[in-house]
Amino acid sequence: MSRIVETSRPEVPGYFEPLAEGGGLLDWSTAEQRLVAARNYWVSTASAAAVPHAMPVWGVWLEGRFLFSTGPRTRKARNLASNARAVVHLESAAQLVVVDGVARQVSDATVIESFVSAYNPKYRWNFTAADLSSGELFEVSPLKAFAWLGDEGADFSATGTRWVFENSPTVQERLQLRHQPAQRVRVR
Repeated sequence: MSRIVETSRPEVPGYFEPLAEGGGLLDWSTAEQRLVAARNYWVSTASAAAVPHAMPVWGVWLEGRFLFSTGPRTRKARNLASNARAVVHLESAAQLVVVDGVARQVSDATVIESFVSAYNPKYRWNFTAADLSSGELFEVSPLKAFAWLGDEGADFSATGTRWVFENSPTVQERLQLRHQPAQRVRVR
């Protein structure tokens, strides 16, 4: 897993209380527990032409990254082939966890086996490693993440937390990315 280099309150005036006035920041372990326990996730991608696409998927949070499978001709897979940026979101907006990251196809046999071992009992499914040997498995590694624990009042405004991971673009790179087409996103 990537190391967290910054934990802070999201700066959205009128929504989140400043850290000095609100509650404390959430521990990353709280967000990870929700990612592990979730059954359904939303994955959002964008095409090379920056056309957004969101779909619910089943998957597993494993060793600091989100793993999911999709057919090679699905819009998700086609989008990720041209633009590796992806967002993973839990179903609930009240108990929110959002992971903004970079996706890649997984071909490593050990990772595929770990995915199958976690996925099959979770969903009562019967994937085999052979089922995922042609590029159907993707992983999303976090660049940053957001979470909060309620949909109103202090539960919402005083728990908002943002994490930035060590592989996230620098501030200068983020400013440059705002002026580039989506397919040119560079991640280091």
